[in-house]
Amino acid sequence: MAQYSRIEVASVMKETGMVPLFYHPDVELGKKVLKACYDGGARLLEYTARGDFAFEVFSDLNKYALKELPGMIMGVGSITDGAAASMFMQMGANFIVTPSLREDIAIVCNRRKVLWSPGCGSLTEINKAEEMGCEIVKLFPGDLYGPGFVKAIKGPQPWTSVMPTGGVSTEEANLKAWFDAGVTCVGMGSKLISKEILNKKDFDGLETLVRATLKTIAKIRN
Repeated sequence: MAQYSRIEVASVMKETGMVPLFYHPDVELGKKVLKACYDGGARLLEYTARGDFAFEVFSDLNKYALKELPGMIMGVGSITDGAAASMFMQMGANFIVTPSLREDIAIVCNRRKVLWSPGCGSLTEINKAEEMGCEIVKLFPGDLYGPGFVKAIKGPQPWTSVMPTGGVSTEEANLKAWFDAGVTCVGMGSKLISKEILNKKDFDGLETLVRATLKTIAKIRN
């Protein structure tokens, strides 16, 4: 069962401004990535469940976070149906992220008051997601829409909270463009947790990069 309500998760997303995204089938490597992100100041991590037996890896990582990393909020991404969302929530997922807008996922998450963030690509989809109780909309793929899209929809809908995923990097200019446009937070995968870092097992470097990126986000916001 989730340890954090959807309001608590949304608040941490807004406070920290960044959700690292990560997938790897190796549990022990995953623990080191998770700890590096945590030590760098991240308090959320989206495990993108894209491989066979990903549920087993997530279960172990979430147990590790609960035992060793107080305050670390684990969620799951790349969820494509309500059944998968239910399964991961039974393993303690605190938020569910999807590549598209699906009502079956909204229903099972709302039933348990777990935050769900659907991938949306139009104002119509965003409005529908909010009608179904969505707190933070995932703009996906972010690189195809860009900060200009966020700025445009925030004009008539200043209440809309957006998290772009894809097209977000650790560079200050990139982050500034997104946050100046009005995003609530950003989802960051390979630009943060790169293949190079994983291949070299440079977890100290990852911790440093996470800390620097969060510092940059705080600077931009201030």
